[in-house]
Amino acid sequence: MKTILIVEDDRRIAQNISRGLMEEGYQTEVAYEGYNGRDLALRQPFDLIILDINLPGLNGYEVCRNIRAEKPQVPIIMLTALGEIEDKVEGLERGADDYLVKPFDFRELSARIATCFRRADLLDKTVADEVLRIANLEVNISTKQVKRADIPIDLTAREFALLEYLVRNRGRVVSKMDLAEKVWSLNFDPGTNVVEVYINYLRKKIDRDFEPKLIHTRAGMGYVLKVES
Repeated sequence: MKTILIVEDDRRIAQNISRGLMEEGYQTEVAYEGYNGRDLALRQPFDLIILDINLPGLNGYEVCRNIRAEKPQVPIIMLTALGEIEDKVEGLERGADDYLVKPFDFRELSARIATCFRRADLLDKTVADEVLRIANLEVNISTKQVKRADIPIDLTAREFALLEYLVRNRGRVVSKMDLAEKVWSLNFDPGTNVVEVYINYLRKKIDRDFEPKLIHTRAGMGYVLKVES
């Protein structure tokens, strides 16, 4: 039986989620403030964490960051009233796997939990140390390590996710809409520049000081990762 930690300061919401999940066969534990939620998450082997952002003591962004540093594989779904694109990006960049805006339908939360578990199960079934390569770039999917010409490169969680998607689709032009949906799980907003910003971050880290250049812009279409002849 899978165990889920709910970190939510609104007791009514927390208890409703807990009751609904138990009816679906999960075991649950509830924490009502940030420090306690973080300590429980680090001390006990939860299968998934549901995490509010506006928490007393320690906010959800910091709780997520602390958990990710110790337990990089545990799925985290953020629940929050903050629904702007920037808030979603912030949560995902801190390491959340998904983001659900209040008020929400419990059925949607249940579906997203199931999706997180399917992803985790698929990850467990993959071959250890799956490595993707193009030119002198090496991306280890299992260890989250990146090297260029055998030089280690430090990436944030979202930078790694963006690079992984580009490498898996190497040679194919991917649009900003595609990247926003697949890497950030966001409905594409033409007014946001989050994709361009992170493409620039990646270029500085994996392309600026190396040859050949791998990340290329296709005006009006998107980006492609390839070795250009």
